[in-house]
Amino acid sequence: MNYQEYIKSELLILIPVLYFIGIGLKKSKISDKYIPLILGIASITLSAIWVLATSNVTCFKDVALAIFISITQGILLAGASVYVNQLYIQSKKNE
Repeated sequence: MNYQEYIKSELLILIPVLYFIGIGLKKSKISDKYIPLILGIASITLSAIWVLATSNVTCFKDVALAIFISITQGILLAGASVYVNQLYIQSKKNE
């Protein structure tokens, strides 16, 4: 499977950014159950900024497409970041 069919290559930099945000959240007083939600919101927001900065939004159709791309890319990127974190955690376990 080719990840580039799903995640825009320009947004891949957000995976490590979100990972480090997650590490910071983990060290804060925020409950672990809220960290994926916060990462999702941050990822969608950052994706929306990129989409709006690189697109010509001139009509309702363009706005709807920008919203869709922002949400789907944000969810995929946050999921990838959480997945990377879980790979790291699982690799440290002794079984």
